[in-house]
Amino acid sequence: MRPAVLTALIIATALFMENMDGTVLATSLPAIAADLHQDPIVLKLALTSYMLTLAVFIPASGWVADRLGARTVFCSAIAVFTLGSMLCGAADSLSTLIAARVFQGLGGAMMVPVGRLVLLRSVPKSEMVNSLAYLTVPALIGPVVGPPLGGFITTYFHWRWIFWINVPIGVIGIALALRFIHNIREQDVGPFDFKGFALSGLGLLSLIFGMTIVGRGLVPPLAVAGLVLGGAALLALYAAHARREPNAILDLSLLNFPTFFAGVVGGFLFRLGIGAIPFLLPLLLQIGFGLSPFESGSLTFAAAAGAMAMKFSASTLIRRFGFRRILIFNGLLSAVFLASYGLVQASTPHWLLLAGLLAGGFFRSLQFTALNAISYADVDSARMSRATSFASVSQQMSSAVGVAVAAASVESLQWAFGDAQLVARDMECSFGVVALVTLSSVVLFMRLRPDAGAEVSGAVTEEPAPAPAQ
Repeated sequence: MRPAVLTALIIATALFMENMDGTVLATSLPAIAADLHQDPIVLKLALTSYMLTLAVFIPASGWVADRLGARTVFCSAIAVFTLGSMLCGAADSLSTLIAARVFQGLGGAMMVPVGRLVLLRSVPKSEMVNSLAYLTVPALIGPVVGPPLGGFITTYFHWRWIFWINVPIGVIGIALALRFIHNIREQDVGPFDFKGFALSGLGLLSLIFGMTIVGRGLVPPLAVAGLVLGGAALLALYAAHARREPNAILDLSLLNFPTFFAGVVGGFLFRLGIGAIPFLLPLLLQIGFGLSPFESGSLTFAAAAGAMAMKFSASTLIRRFGFRRILIFNGLLSAVFLASYGLVQASTPHWLLLAGLLAGGFFRSLQFTALNAISYADVDSARMSRATSFASVSQQMSSAVGVAVAAASVESLQWAFGDAQLVARDMECSFGVVALVTLSSVVLFMRLRPDAGAEVSGAVTEEPAPAPAQ
């Protein structure tokens, strides 16, 4: 087996754990809420607390890996994530579950971006699409297995075991990484940007947490407004700081690359809508239609199965049509599929829902592969650690914002319809809302040049890669 393939498969162990953990938790959320005597919407904090922790600490991942060595950081991160999973399984209240998820997020913040950095520095750009596909194919087994496994465990055993199954996976991942991954370390590492870390971390945490608790009555409305506005102000201060700081923890000058801008900003909008699916769909099927967690998981796994099937043809399609056409076409198609899930009724045949989820996952997967690859098309090796950190923050924040937007939509519709309890139409209409957000990403993809990312896609042109604007 080629070293690049072996490295990708080992790193995929970490992606497997993280992706399976998220999908299992989303499927089991209503059952966990009932056991902990919490509103399912309030329990979304168990999802967003983890993603917020990632957003705060991922920016530091590139610098830490350069300074301490990629293998050291990667193995330590898996160990922290595994221990956090054990603590999640032992939680007996909402507060302890959230605290355990935050600890788990400390490991996740280093685990995936550092693994991706190792891979990107190990392969030429012409092989990047194939390498990223190898990286994500095994990781997609997590979402495929997660929903039915989470539903089965929650229905027939106990939800706590959905976290404890990460323990043997984590042990295997550490053993393989110690054996086969080189401890890549940069020789010349600049000073850590503590001021930027504080401004970006607190800004992102305050802004997204404020959006998460809007309308729930957990804190006074003025406090919510203070969190949102305060977070926005801190991020504005960080933007001013980054323009002056050559070692800024989030290098905003990377956005001057059109390909990086499309992959990160356009990808944020696309993922924001798509990230709402794991939250909305289980609520619709379980609370709206009365299905058991196992029945719900047995249906929702189809989206991940479709995504895994696409990985085997993604590089061929991208080489044939180019990044720009793929991103525009799939953006439109994915938004249509997302909106169509809101048309599902309790009487809809399960085979039809399975077909829609399978097809939607198939095309969304192609979009994700294209976004991941084009983001690094014009980034040189020296700035790759900053690029992976920046892109990882965007990806994780889009998931957090997606859950917050979906939850806010459900709550607003529940209030507008005067529903005392959640009903199916609250979730059905919310699919249309998040589909519009996903659709907005197409505007940014249309700004790309027809030959954008040609070197990465495999269709190398005579033109040199565009330099960032000064």
